Amino acid sequence: MAPAAISDIKVGHIDDVQELRKSKTSQIPERFIRDRTERPTLDYSCTNIPVVDLSKLFQGSKDEFCNEILNLMTSCKEWGFFQVINHGIDLELLERIEKVAMEFFMMPLEEKQKYPMIPGTVQGYGQAFVFSEDQKLDWCNMFALGLEPHCVRNPKLWPTKPSDFCETVEIYSREIRKLCKNLLKYIAITLNLNEDIFEEMFGVAVQAVRMNYYPACPRPDLVLGLSPHSDGSALTVLQQGKGSSIGLQILKDGKWIPVQPVPNALVINIGDTIEVLTNGRYKSVEHRAVTHKEKDRLSIVTFYAPSYEIELGPISELVDDKNPCKYRRYNHGEYSKHYVTNKLQGKKTLEFAKIKN
Repeated sequence: MAPAAISDIKVGHIDDVQELRKSKTSQIPERFIRDRTERPTLDYSCTNIPVVDLSKLFQGSKDEFCNEILNLMTSCKEWGFFQVINHGIDLELLERIEKVAMEFFMMPLEEKQKYPMIPGTVQGYGQAFVFSEDQKLDWCNMFALGLEPHCVRNPKLWPTKPSDFCETVEIYSREIRKLCKNLLKYIAITLNLNEDIFEEMFGVAVQAVRMNYYPACPRPDLVLGLSPHSDGSALTVLQQGKGSSIGLQILKDGKWIPVQPVPNALVINIGDTIEVLTNGRYKSVEHRAVTHKEKDRLSIVTFYAPSYEIELGPISELVDDKNPCKYRRYNHGEYSKHYVTNKLQGKKTLEFAKIKN
């Protein structure tokens, strides 16, 4: 399936939410106001999702390693979301990436608009996944870049300001890539698979980063910061800005649960790709972002996925008479095009891969 032609997409005028915030208006434009069934319940009492201590996997004793692998397995199977601590990434680097992201979002609008997100694409500054004039918009500004392999990059979208933006993103992305490779090894171990199975299968993994800025909103009960969705990636790594409002919510047992950030931790979630490869043993989980009346929120999200050339389907060791094949084989590039040319709607995109009984 080819991406929607740019000329076919009519999205109308999209207000910049930071500019709306600056105007101090209490009126929310109609395009941001959600239907009653979609409006969030603003519960800021948080739940602690599982925490995985990676130091116990990197260099723990045999008992510590076994206990933490079990913890990782439970986290993947029962939650699809977990936070990692002692992940080995320099905390100063985490601060630097937040600093350059904030500096970018604080630039004048005309400066940011030099790097526009063209409708039908997911790189640049603006709002992604907008495909029609009557579609509800998220209370969020995004800036996204393709990182690896280099052929997915659009050099025109890499900003010249702040001056250390590009260098910081490069260093940060290399560290996150190492983390994803390690996590996939340990996830393979939880499934009793060869620890290198994902790396060998993925080829040159595709990686992208998206920075999300959610300004405070005068009516957080009427809007969403980010529509409910699961990720098309294999793994997603989320860094929540220090001092930001609590905004991430995950869907568990039919309820939206606000996630309590752990200082210096990174939030990991299972993407659709791992759900397919594990034949549904580890499921991707719907999540969304809500806004706050007084506090802004910054998040930095990295997506890690197989090469677009790779054909994917359930791993044969995870298919048997008790667990028949739930997903068809498909080309990952075909799935990615399908994902980025549809609006965020829960787990609807994954229907494309499911075998209908």
